[in-house]
Amino acid sequence: MSEVLVLVDHVDGAVRKPTYELLTIAKRLGEPSAVFIGEATKGSEVAEKVAAYGAEKVYVVDDAQIKGFLVAPKAEALQQLAEKVSAGAVLIPSSVEGKEIAGRLAIKLGSGLITDAVDVQSGDGGPVTTQSVFAGNYTVTAKVTQGTPIITVKPNSAAPEESAGAGAVEEFTAEVSEAAKGAKIVASQPRQATGRPDLNEAAIVVSGGRGTGGDFAPVEGLADALGGAVGASRAAVDSGWIPHSFQIGQTGKTVSPQLYIAAGISGAIQHRAGMQTSKTIVAINKDEEAPIFELVDFGVVGDLKTVLPAATEDVIKRKG
Repeated sequence: MSEVLVLVDHVDGAVRKPTYELLTIAKRLGEPSAVFIGEATKGSEVAEKVAAYGAEKVYVVDDAQIKGFLVAPKAEALQQLAEKVSAGAVLIPSSVEGKEIAGRLAIKLGSGLITDAVDVQSGDGGPVTTQSVFAGNYTVTAKVTQGTPIITVKPNSAAPEESAGAGAVEEFTAEVSEAAKGAKIVASQPRQATGRPDLNEAAIVVSGGRGTGGDFAPVEGLADALGGAVGASRAAVDSGWIPHSFQIGQTGKTVSPQLYIAAGISGAIQHRAGMQTSKTIVAINKDEEAPIFELVDFGVVGDLKTVLPAATEDVIKRKG
């Protein structure tokens, strides 16, 4: 059984949920092996976490040569490791950084690349992926036909399943070229914490649009009651009501939560492209002809400023 490499998504050794989702997917394809690029001293701690989700091996790549640079050194490290173990596939979180690493890795390995998969299954001749493409108008199944399949997978595409793996730690030293060090990080600043889950990873997202009139308090109230993240349409962002980092859509972020609630959003194709792979979609809009209602599982025709506070109150009562 060939090894399936999973790039560990972490913040200073704190493993993030997409890693466990990818390990669950990797078990369908072969033998899951996690790749941790970070401080070697944190390798054993990370190994313990990922082993609980099926990682048989944990390759620890000390980032002494990598830290402080952009993604090129990480791509080189993955290339060298994939060639060494003859990896059956490489799975990478579908983040901005993850997709750049995947693109560079595909070129270095001379392999095919599939991005933004929402499902990956074992198939004849290699992994078979499912994607939502062309602004969500088509669902495509695809597979890599050349080289090592390199696949980036959207968060929330699989439910993490605990499965004890050996978690054997193996240190791997990458030879990073000078060319890969051509772009250096000169300063960084942590994003201000909101207390809410990351928008890309959240299982529940509550979004507001033009219908909020700039008042996102009802949207934020329901999101906090549900333990979800807050999103926004382009109209709300362009109006200056909320920062661009909250925007969901073709020119914003693409999310795929278990529950997506759209409040005061008309449902233009630009927005739909960023959220229509959500598992369950609920919309609240005063206009019963709004395009968003064509897409939803549940729709409420009403004023979000009345509906959302009532829903929030009921959620809090049920929780209490």
